[in-house]
Amino acid sequence: MVNPEEVNQTSITEFILLGFGNFPNQQTLLFLLFLVIYITTMASNILIVALVVTDQHLHTPMYFFLGNLSCLETCYTSTILPRMLVGLLTGDRTISFNGCVIQYYFFGSLIATECLLLSVMSYDRYLAICNPLHYVARISGRACLQLACGSWLGGFLGNSITTLSISQLTFCGPNVIDHFFCDFIPLIKLSCNDSHLMETLAFPLCLIFLLVPFLLTLMSYVCIIFTILRIPSTTGRQKSFSTCSSHLIVVSIYYGTLLIAYMFPTTDILSDFKKVLSVVYAVLTPLVNPLIYSLRNKEVQEALKKACRKLMFGPCQPDNFL
Repeated sequence: MVNPEEVNQTSITEFILLGFGNFPNQQTLLFLLFLVIYITTMASNILIVALVVTDQHLHTPMYFFLGNLSCLETCYTSTILPRMLVGLLTGDRTISFNGCVIQYYFFGSLIATECLLLSVMSYDRYLAICNPLHYVARISGRACLQLACGSWLGGFLGNSITTLSISQLTFCGPNVIDHFFCDFIPLIKLSCNDSHLMETLAFPLCLIFLLVPFLLTLMSYVCIIFTILRIPSTTGRQKSFSTCSSHLIVVSIYYGTLLIAYMFPTTDILSDFKKVLSVVYAVLTPLVNPLIYSLRNKEVQEALKKACRKLMFGPCQPDNFL
């Protein structure tokens, strides 16, 4: 319930994103750093999407999901970094109330979608490695489309609940958000309403979209690793284990930072630490995922070489030129 005194106060129409304002002398350096990260992230993810769409050899379930992942990360990086870059360059850190809610909606929805999509990708790899005889029957083209659409729809519909609730809150006090984007916890801390109700609402959603997908993903990779350890060939075992272990490390870091950021109580001590964690899952993960999941694969490398040959020498150039 809102106090009577709060009703008479002027509602906030804009927020100030504090961001990295506690480093005033490093704003230019931070701008250049995040600009390079943004350009690299966009270029690598768009490249993967283009390769998956145009190369017939990549029209498989695994690369279909990887294309969805790259498309998703292109979108959610663009919900945060452009606004942050403008703030670092011009010093203007204001964002309207509506703009803040919209940014939270798209970012939160895309984060939830990625959590679901990563669990789907781990299930795909689990079937391919642990149950190869059932793979074609279970991961058909229709099943791929249903799993991908379910991840996107689930993420956006799930986050609609918290976004609608935030839009109904009353903001009448300080308007400084101690973060570099509009996120759930910093927003409800500024609300004049009872934050416990919002936290109670958000907790089951975090369980559904963070903890459950993480446990499913972790279980899938554990089964995959046990299957790999039974491969008789030492070379094949080392190669497969290297690939899956790198995937598992990236997934664990991603889910781990999200779980700490959203499921642990926010204290003054953890506030700055959570801001660092936000940089990991919101900025660095989209940067390294194309390398870990796609650009190291031989099929993607071959598709990239073929695309470069066509670009440089035309479509008639023979494939064995290089």
